[in-house]
Amino acid sequence: MLRNLIFTYIAALIMSACGVSGSSDAESRINQKVDSVMKLMTLDEKIGQMVLYSSGWALTGPTIKSGYLDDIRKGQCGNIFNANTAAYTRKLQKIAVEESRLGIPLLFGYDVIHGHTTIFPISLGESASWDLKAIEKSARVSAIEAAASGINWTFAPMCDISVEPRWGRVSEGAGEDPFLGSKISAARVRGFQGNNLADTLTIMACVKHFAAYGAPLAGRDYNTVDMSERVFQDVYLPPYKAAIDAGAMSVMSSFNEYDGIPASGSKYLLTDILRKKIGFKGLVVTDYTSINEMVNHGIVANEAEAGLLSVKAGVDMDMQGEVFFKYLKKQVESGEVSQKTINDAVARIIRIKFMLGLFDDPYRYCNEAREKRLVYAPAHLEASFDVAKRSMVLLKNSNKVLPLKKGEKIAVIGELASSKQDLLGSWAAVGNINYMNSILDEIKIYNGDANVLYAEGCKKMGEDRSGFAAALSVSRRADKIVMVLGEDSEWSGEAASRTSINIPGVQTELLEKLKILNKPIILVLLNGRPLDLSKENDLVDAMLESWFPGTMGGKAVTHVLFGEYNPSGKLTMTFPRNLGQVPIFYYEKNTGRPLYLPNPKYKSRYIDCPNDPLFPFGFGLSYTTFAYSDIKLSTDKLTENGELKVSVNVVNTGGVLGEEVVQCYVRDLVGSVTRPVMELKGFQKISLKVGESKVVNFTIKPEMLAFHRADMSYGTEPGDYKLFVGGNSRDLKLAGFKLK
Repeated sequence: MLRNLIFTYIAALIMSACGVSGSSDAESRINQKVDSVMKLMTLDEKIGQMVLYSSGWALTGPTIKSGYLDDIRKGQCGNIFNANTAAYTRKLQKIAVEESRLGIPLLFGYDVIHGHTTIFPISLGESASWDLKAIEKSARVSAIEAAASGINWTFAPMCDISVEPRWGRVSEGAGEDPFLGSKISAARVRGFQGNNLADTLTIMACVKHFAAYGAPLAGRDYNTVDMSERVFQDVYLPPYKAAIDAGAMSVMSSFNEYDGIPASGSKYLLTDILRKKIGFKGLVVTDYTSINEMVNHGIVANEAEAGLLSVKAGVDMDMQGEVFFKYLKKQVESGEVSQKTINDAVARIIRIKFMLGLFDDPYRYCNEAREKRLVYAPAHLEASFDVAKRSMVLLKNSNKVLPLKKGEKIAVIGELASSKQDLLGSWAAVGNINYMNSILDEIKIYNGDANVLYAEGCKKMGEDRSGFAAALSVSRRADKIVMVLGEDSEWSGEAASRTSINIPGVQTELLEKLKILNKPIILVLLNGRPLDLSKENDLVDAMLESWFPGTMGGKAVTHVLFGEYNPSGKLTMTFPRNLGQVPIFYYEKNTGRPLYLPNPKYKSRYIDCPNDPLFPFGFGLSYTTFAYSDIKLSTDKLTENGELKVSVNVVNTGGVLGEEVVQCYVRDLVGSVTRPVMELKGFQKISLKVGESKVVNFTIKPEMLAFHRADMSYGTEPGDYKLFVGGNSRDLKLAGFKLK
């Protein structure tokens, strides 16, 4: 009875707030609603809104620690993650709304990274499409399915720039470049959140991992990050900011330290940079138990001190650690934490619940009929298929061995060819292999069972060579060999760092045996990171990077192999010749002894390997070819308030329709601090018919050339610049201009 009376009082206050003079704009109305609720809350209930617990969703279905249910009833847990399905989230929401004193609804979070039920290619793969509309569509479909399954908050997008292929979580990001990464981060936020968070088919995005998580020393997950402030500001910070500027309403603090302070306790990161510099107004949630882990970092002596450091730094919500739950009340009562700090954090959380429409209808995401209609909807599967095709990168195609011709006798080799689970990649949410086909299945469907011969050959891991003979026997009877090699899907993602980036096990050894047959070999790669492919590149005729392509990946690979879709993907991380080159990335800086010096020895080089990578950033072939004209500039002098028009004519000089990603780079030749050899400043993906040409235009404005100067002020400097346009970061046309 008391809960009903209080809930009625909340509703009355909300209605009153809506009619207050001068509060006509939506933000003001929501703020007054938040104030109305906050006035009714006890300190325990406020701290409860700062608590996030996992429901412990298991393979067999929903589970939750019994104590958490009591915490929800007492108003001491306001948020749950890893809960899924409309029925299960309704059950938990009912406890919060109908059994707690104030009936404040729960937030439900989930790791919807590259799909919820319909799984899209891993995020690194999607980035290789360079197709912002397709990437936004992927996030939109993911949001629709997640929202239909009772979820209103995703822990994505991951906006971490990384040049470290040993780090497994490169699979979750957009690669090495801050310009492209910023565009993709914003597209994913728009896809998840749409134009209105209150729409029941949108979910709140979470920018992660703040900050600089993508630069762990030695490529080892959770490890220390050590970089200059200049590199942080110019390279690693922009994608986070772009996602926040696109409207993301939550940010996740990272596991790593930055400048000696763990991120979850860094006032510099969470207040000075995030709130004051970037202007973020949403909620900050920690990563899983990252407050507790500050004890292990050695920055605090115990969990109570960890909680104190984090809440003062700017953390609003503690994920799973129970630190706020255990210690925050006493710290407020002792005066160590101010009431204002608590109120500010809770107001941000309550405000988001209003924005999501949860106070209007707590069960708005719990419609089982809608869930049944939208999960694995045909349009969603078609979108997954489309994005998967666009994400694939053709790395090699000697003698035009691809595309395959229908009716050719094809030997398909490799455990990964018949695997469904590995197509999904890591963080596959609730993707179900019963809704998909393997690559082998799809090749058989397309080319006919009689024209497809299969042998596993070897496992994706281990030393078992007993299947080599069968693979050789099958391949002798075929016209061409399609080998599907790569990593286990769990060998990328969180806690999946590697000291080797070679294809594991004896897969490459089998490839060497098959090479002796002197038949055309096409290598299809399944992997979540750049690999060392130097040996494989010499053994095969064609190589298709398909990443972990998702639910429709088997069909997408097949359609690319047989030319139903002309591959158009381009790499967003550099592929090294070997691990010794790592880290290697296109926007490196020159040294005092660069490679181009005539001195044969005393310059920056390796004695056993070239400096350049196997496959550069932006690289990707097509079944057709493209020719670029020389660059035309509207002027060779860019003024402070002016703009520079750049144009190049691109012609399809091959025999089939194709898409090309035209890339524009700039180099600042002299600066008050050393500058990268080139930086991406624009790109366009165009489609051209056979013989068709198109003039591609870019606009360079002075603000696009800004950087953190010697005194750490942000802006431009006058001087000479080079401008490059081409199909990758290596093969480029050149022009020059001056910034006045």
